[in-house]
Amino acid sequence: MTIGIIAISLIFMVLGMAVQGRLRSKFKAYSLVPTSSGMSGKDIAEKMLRDNGIFDVQVTSVEGQLTDHYNPLNKTVNLSIDVYNGRSVAAAAVAAHECGHAVQHATAYSMLMLRSKIVPAVQISSKLSQWVIIAGLGFMGFGGGNSTILLVGIVLFAVTTLFSVITLPVEFDASARALRWLDGARITTVKEENQAKDALKWAALTYVVAALASIAMLVQYILIYQGRSRD
Repeated sequence: MTIGIIAISLIFMVLGMAVQGRLRSKFKAYSLVPTSSGMSGKDIAEKMLRDNGIFDVQVTSVEGQLTDHYNPLNKTVNLSIDVYNGRSVAAAAVAAHECGHAVQHATAYSMLMLRSKIVPAVQISSKLSQWVIIAGLGFMGFGGGNSTILLVGIVLFAVTTLFSVITLPVEFDASARALRWLDGARITTVKEENQAKDALKWAALTYVVAALASIAMLVQYILIYQGRSRD
């Protein structure tokens, strides 16, 4: 089973790197395509917030590439400098997507609320799960020790897997809100909207790969537990 874990890790590591590479190339290409509106990412974000009746969220710039995110704790839409100042299809797509999360927060979108509730548990489980699982496998490897420690590790890992799965509808919904608004507000043309949709699709695939990898690893751990428990 440990061979299976290594194989799954390598497969999804390579797949993740491939998707990330494709995502970066897509955003690089669409960063060179100007929008017909000529609005910057900052302008687009602020307009989308206003159009959705949100006036208590601040749009800020942050260092790095693809570091864009919405922070529900201090209600800020944080855009990377290229997106914040950019007037491209890529900048429009990212800015609107992050504002999509702000709209989810303002409207108490159920999946976002659920994800937020389990964040404290995820912060703990993500730090401990692998170490507990390793300890559990170690104890079971010496003289057929008790499998309880491994089970605890699996439960902790299941929390992080659940978080990865819940993240999927949150990200898909944010992109859908972004694309609807870009079209309705006439920020993008039909061609530009299709390009924005393509960019956001590859961004979403990174979350899909992460969720599938987590599910596959969880299944492997469960199979190991069942196999060792029967021994």
